[in-house]
Amino acid sequence: MSTAILTGQPVPGSSIEGDLRSLGFDVRVAADAADAETLLAQAPGGERVAVVDARFVGHLHALRLGLTDPRFDLAAIPGAVTAQSAGRQALTRAMARESSASGGTAVAVDSLADRVVTALDADGADVHRPDLGSLVAVVPADPQARNEARQAVAAVDDEAIRLKSAVKSRDGFFTTFFISPYSRYIARWCARRGLTPNQVTTASLLTALIAASCAATGTRGGFIAAGVLLIASFVLDCTDGQLARYSLQYSTLGAWLDATFDRAKEYAYYAGLALGAARGGDDVWALALGAMILQTCRHVVDFSFNEANHDATANTSPTAALSDKLDSVGWTVWVRRMIVLPIGERWAMIAVLTAATTPRITFYVLLIGCAFAATYTTAGRVLRSLTRKARRTDRAAQALADLADNGPLASFVARATRARLGAPLLVAAAGTAVLAVSLFSGVTWAPVAGAFVYTITAGQALYRPLKGALDWLVPPLFRLAEYGTVLVLAAEADVNGALPAAFGLVAAVAYHHYDTVYRIRGNAGAPPAWLVRAVGGQEGRTLLVTVLAAALTASQFKVALTALAVAVALVVLVESIRFWVSSGAPAVHDEGEPA
Repeated sequence: MSTAILTGQPVPGSSIEGDLRSLGFDVRVAADAADAETLLAQAPGGERVAVVDARFVGHLHALRLGLTDPRFDLAAIPGAVTAQSAGRQALTRAMARESSASGGTAVAVDSLADRVVTALDADGADVHRPDLGSLVAVVPADPQARNEARQAVAAVDDEAIRLKSAVKSRDGFFTTFFISPYSRYIARWCARRGLTPNQVTTASLLTALIAASCAATGTRGGFIAAGVLLIASFVLDCTDGQLARYSLQYSTLGAWLDATFDRAKEYAYYAGLALGAARGGDDVWALALGAMILQTCRHVVDFSFNEANHDATANTSPTAALSDKLDSVGWTVWVRRMIVLPIGERWAMIAVLTAATTPRITFYVLLIGCAFAATYTTAGRVLRSLTRKARRTDRAAQALADLADNGPLASFVARATRARLGAPLLVAAAGTAVLAVSLFSGVTWAPVAGAFVYTITAGQALYRPLKGALDWLVPPLFRLAEYGTVLVLAAEADVNGALPAAFGLVAAVAYHHYDTVYRIRGNAGAPPAWLVRAVGGQEGRTLLVTVLAAALTASQFKVALTALAVAVALVVLVESIRFWVSSGAPAVHDEGEPA
């Protein structure tokens, strides 16, 4: 159990002890600063500890935000400070210094907790201060101020604020107006019954998998049920995040589940639609794989751009300024959020089209919509990059290199070749173009030669840090080259089962790439180098697939793709699960896909 140390003069009739106990704290009372220092030393080292002024007046949710959020080692609100095990040493030092400065006596005029926070700031500690908005959190100095504070508490409904803050401040049109108005109450219902966000996330996945199974029946009733269940899965998908924010239940496992299940649900549904179409005599596996490739490349564009620019200095541009001006015009905000086809709009469109039309029409509309959204967002980001005067950091360059996913072959090329071919993006684009031409040449071994050239350019593209204005386009270009190679060669094999095998391979590799993204987002670094070597790197897999396609018969190629998909999936899943359930994984909660 967490420990709360009450300091300062007690106030008759105060609810602070009961409030702290309701939040899971074991409350201990300190007679003076020296006693508080002793109690702090006695508190179990691996648990959260808080120092709270006994005169605190405020909302229970203000205490919850300030003292129970697991994402921060140190946090504070007026009159209270808390530390998890990682921040315990900094809190102990600050407490010792303040106890010594006050001679160990009780201080009635000011707050020991607030002075400890000031000492933490002076030490350079990273103390999180939640945005309380209209919530009250004060330490009144006299009875009149206390009465005024209590009146302010009574005037504000903290439960209404808690419900409102459970919803993301920035979300898509469909989610904001058609899901969140009621899903927040589902989140509260779950919280009051002890359900966790991870349980809701799992329920969302199971619902989506059932929806995919219904779509796989190929019947009109199955398609209608699939559309309804897909929307239900999305409602639960929104609810899990709102539950996490409502009850501040953030966890490492939750980060992994929330980060990966959205993609698993959507791509499993694509497979279900393709299976359903096949039952009706229509082969749409190429469309399903194309939709997965397009959607994954869209996300990599978003991730790469954000990583390249989030900590850049002098990061301004006329384009960004224009976007900020448009944000002041309400209707333009919603239009721009809708046309990028975020997950809410996308899933709603897929659900309606599944129920009302055919899988082929669903995929056609999805591909057209995603292609338009990708063109719109990428063009905007390119324009911003060309017009902004940004100086990118070494961290950003390393993140882009990790997202590129170059393997041992490209690394060898980078070390062995002395001649430098040109700017990273131009080299990567040239290699991708050569690979694309070879794939459509009609010559059996031409793709192998094209992949060999592509491998050389992949190594050359990363010979220097990716700090150019458009170097963030290198990772998505590599994703398009690798995934597109698998799609084209599987389609050219023209054998039953080749495209489903290719779908499985791309899904396994895409999972690896998403896993890389979310590790970087959590400041945990990229996956270990041995994992990248074990799965060959993006250029190694591309070259291997071209060799398999040229050397094997169509039936053998299908078997080889299946085996490769299983091997890659096993390696990346085992390592990913090991990481995300380990103590070193970041306790974050994914706020949804960008765009």
